[in-house]
Amino acid sequence: MSDAATFSIKEISRMTGLTEDALRYYEKIGLLPRAKRRENGRRTYCEEDMQLMELIICLKKMGVPLKDIKEFAALSYAEDIVSVPEVYEKVLEYRQKLQSQVDQLQKVLSVLDYKIANKKSLLKDPLHSAP
Repeated sequence: MSDAATFSIKEISRMTGLTEDALRYYEKIGLLPRAKRRENGRRTYCEEDMQLMELIICLKKMGVPLKDIKEFAALSYAEDIVSVPEVYEKVLEYRQKLQSQVDQLQKVLSVLDYKIANKKSLLKDPLHSAP
């Protein structure tokens, strides 16, 4: 093995928040490349693997299906997403969807901030209630 830092499945699980089962499953379906193995057969991961896992986590949080994540993950690290127009379009669509969700959450946050700042009821505004 090289001088680069390597991590066990337990270590990488703790660092990324992905379960060991999830890591094995992602490898099985080809989302992650086949893990390198130590002499005793145990999986080892490197920094590049962890970067890919962080991308997977980010895309999952955005609601991207695993089949699309697989497409993104298949791009080489040197490849620019603009060089694959279909992938670039999908990234833009997911970004737009995410921005819409952020905008909706910002509206909710604004209402809550108003209620908190003005000590209003969460269900109704006493100024607008019937006598």
